[in-house]
Parts: sequence; C-alpha cells; structure tokens
Amino acid sequence: MKRQSLLIQLSFKIAFLLFCSISVVALRRERLIETWRPVHYNISITLDDRLTQITSARADIQIAALETLSVVDLDFGDLTTDSVSVNGKSASFTHRNGKLDVKLAENVSAGTKFTVSVVYHGKPRDGLILMADKDGKPSAIGDNWPDRVHYWIPCLDHPSAKASVTFQITAPSTNLVVANGRLENTTTNANSTKTWTYIEGVPIPPYCMIIGVGDFAKLDAPQPTLTPLTYYVARSDSSYALQGFAPASPALQLFSQTVAPYPYEKLALIIGATRFGGMENSSAIVFTPTLFSIKPEAKLSAAFGIPSGIESVVAHEIAHQWFGDSVTESTWADLWLSEGFATYFAGLFIQKYDGKQAFDAYMKDAAQAALNYEKKTLTPIHDRQTEKLFDLLNPNNYQKGAWVLHMLRSRLGDEVFFRAIRTYYEKHKEGIANTEDLREAFEQVSGNQLRSFFARWVYGSGHPQYQISWKWLPRLKSVKISVNQVQSGEAFLDGVPIVITTGHGANTINLTPSSKNYVQFVRSSQKPRLVEVDPKNTLLKEVVVRAN
Repeated sequence: MKRQSLLIQLSFKIAFLLFCSISVVALRRERLIETWRPVHYNISITLDDRLTQITSARADIQIAALETLSVVDLDFGDLTTDSVSVNGKSASFTHRNGKLDVKLAENVSAGTKFTVSVVYHGKPRDGLILMADKDGKPSAIGDNWPDRVHYWIPCLDHPSAKASVTFQITAPSTNLVVANGRLENTTTNANSTKTWTYIEGVPIPPYCMIIGVGDFAKLDAPQPTLTPLTYYVARSDSSYALQGFAPASPALQLFSQTVAPYPYEKLALIIGATRFGGMENSSAIVFTPTLFSIKPEAKLSAAFGIPSGIESVVAHEIAHQWFGDSVTESTWADLWLSEGFATYFAGLFIQKYDGKQAFDAYMKDAAQAALNYEKKTLTPIHDRQTEKLFDLLNPNNYQKGAWVLHMLRSRLGDEVFFRAIRTYYEKHKEGIANTEDLREAFEQVSGNQLRSFFARWVYGSGHPQYQISWKWLPRLKSVKISVNQVQSGEAFLDGVPIVITTGHGANTINLTPSSKNYVQFVRSSQKPRLVEVDPKNTLLKEVVVRAN
C-alpha cells in the first residue's frame, strides 16, 4: 500500500511539472473571442462568367456583443470594400492590413445582437480558389484551412468562432453550385445565370465555410444512405467516382453507429482545388483533383477494391464531420482533437472493413511516422509554441494523436473507450472542446485518474525507449526483468505487457514502472523460451529485448 501511494504521488508530480513547463514558454498568439462573436453569416456572391473574380458580394453578419463594444474588428483580406452598414445604417470603417474595423455609431452593451453588412468585390488571392479544374474548365472552390476564409469573407477567422451560414451564389447557369448545408432553392435569372441558395443551420467553424462552382458531373450514391450523399466531380472522373467513393456510405454508417447520428443536412464529396489530400468542410468535403489518379502498384483495399490510400482519406475526412467540424478544437494547440481523431477513426474503418491485420499495419505505419517525426522535432502534441499554423499539420497531431486514442482504448477496453467518446461528443457537439474536456470525459466514464497519462503523452513530448533484459533464476524459479527507459525527459509510467512463454504455455504480466529504471521478478518454474514485450502493440514505443 505504501509503494502504491508513492507511485500515485510521483505521477502527480510529473503531471504538475509538465503542466508548469508549458506555462512558462513563449506561446503562439491566437485571436480570442473576447468582445464579440458571430452568430450567423448571410453571404451573397456573384461570380463573373469565367469564374475569375467576384463581381459583387455582400456579407450580412449577425453579431452578439460579449462586452461593451464600440468597434467590430473583422478579419478581411485585400478585396475592395465598397460600403459598410450596421443594422441598415451606413457606418464608418477602416480596412487595412487584413483588418476591417467597423465603427459603431454608439456603444452597445453585452448581450446585444446586431448586424454588420459589408459590400465588396474583387479577386481573392487565397481562400476562394479561382482556377481551372482538371479538365481545364473554370471553377471556384473554397479552401480555407487554417485561417484563409477571411480572404473572401469578412469574418472572425478562428476555428472557435463557429456560426451558421447561408450562401446565395450567382454563377453562369452552365455551372453547378454546391455549398455547406441543404439546397434551399435555385433561381434562374434573365442574364443566363442562376442563383443557388444553401442554408447551413448548424454552427460550423469558419474554415469549413465553402462553396464549389464548376462544370461538375453530379452523381448520387447508388445505395440508400443515412443522409443525402452526392458526388461532384470533374467529368473525366465521372466513370470512376462511384467506385472511388464506395467507402463513403459505409463510413457514414459506421461513425453514426459508433459515435452519434450524422450531424449535418447532407454530405457532398467534391473533387476540386485544395492544398490538401482532402479538406473536411462541414457537409461539403473537397478532395484533391489527383484523388483518383491510380498507380498500378497501389495496395488495394480488401473490402472495396480501390487503393487503400483513397479508402483511408475518404474515411478520414468523413470522420472529421464529427470531430473537427461538429466538435471543434477550441485552440490551435488542441488540433489533435480534430486530426488525431480523424486519423484513428479512419483506422477503425479499416479495422471494420479490411480486418485486424490491415488495421495493425495501419497503426504500425502511424507509429513509424510519429517516431520518425520525434527524432527531428521534439514538441508536445498540445503545441502552443509553433508559430506557423501549417506546421501543425504534422505526425504529432495526426499519427501520435491517433496513438494516444489507441493507448486509451487498449488501457480501458472497448466498452469504456467508446462510451467515453460518445460522452465527450454529446457534451460538445455543435460547439468547441479542448484537451481537458476529453480527459474529463474519459475520467468520468472510466473512473480512472488520467491526468498523469495526458500530462506525459499530450502535454509532454517524446515516447518511451525501452531497453529490456531478462534472466531466468533457476534457484528462485523466477525471471528477473529489468526495464530501462533511455529517452530524454521523465519516465513513462504506463503498464508494459510482457508475455513469457515456457513449455507450460504463455503467461502475460503487466509491468508498471515506477521510474526510468525498474526491476520486477516473475515466478516461472521453467526457463522461458521467449519473452515478448507488448506483442499486441498497445504502446507507442521503441524497444530492444535481450536475454542475459
């Protein structure tokens, strides 16, 4: 009992030191929602006949004041601002250096709601990508992550500034238009254009607010789906799209059953301009134009007969609809709650449809990516220092974040793990969450204290590097197991599964180190034939095992 209490004290000390260490470093500056927040955007955009610029646009932004307010400071790029009004009355403004400061005629008090309207035009230099699709046809595709939406929509450009949105897009009638939310109506105009109105009634992060305009082939998913599921692709992709997007409907079903019902009005999968392999815009995911560029040597999914890379990216982006879109990271340091979740849930999809062997290979690849990254860059998953937001798209947030979830699942068991995930989701859906919210959900459901685990794995850096030796002691009928951790920094105190195989069979024990150097004696009437460390791969680690 005394030894156990000392271990608990040590765990809390490590957690405390790690929390203190991240509080004294220079932190990345983030825009906070302190004075006001957006409630709803009504965006009207008219594009020219070649989709090369915005000929006219109007953003009506419903705003809630959080404290006494005299100025609304919008993020806005370098498009031309033609006029600004507040509740229909002309307002003075300054627009420079990516900021549009709107002067209110009189101070408004906390709790007041009002509407700022901005009329503007021009060619965005980012965010809304105006370029030819893979077939050479004009297209306009929103591509906003991490904070590029303000180049074409005046907004508060931070993921925690979630709001509902209505898009009214006027474009040449030869094009199709898709956006977040449900299609409310289309109107045919006299000048060979159409106006498409989409309404997303659920608050979404600003980087997920997008439109897609182009000469799309539109295809409906062939089988019945849980929500309307439609594909918008370049015409040259139309013959392969149904097969390429075959994982989409099963992914919707699996994640709906595992987590909660799908959170949006529909799901559109779009092939279009994006910097990424896929971008998880709420209810309107955009995939790279090269998604279906199949290499002859590509490894195929056993379940769908398509390259496994297509399967995993489709599942990854669909998982984001729950994690990242519905439950959104409250700060950039919590990005792993989006990317780590999507990476792991793509793995769960592979486990379900391609089998355990494929899942084990997927997690092994993820581990290697995380370990390789840490050899070059040793930072916590909860990274408050990295200045460039694009640099956060790294194996720490993706693969190591996925491994944190996998280790929690291995430690707690499937029933508790998935119940905790559902608890976390239900509490924070349509809102924001941070790492502490996730920890609290797991502690609530499991009854376990997980502060030290999160302190070491999420707020701390590195991974355990074990050097394990064993020696059979025939006179004592025991195996002496020595566990040495050679990584820099504090010890990892996670239990280490050890399987000792003798002529009598296999015996599994769980070593629980109390320090970086730890010794344990295990009863064994025979000399082991084999000693294996974590053969089921439940820990992110490097390990060397030798017999003395």
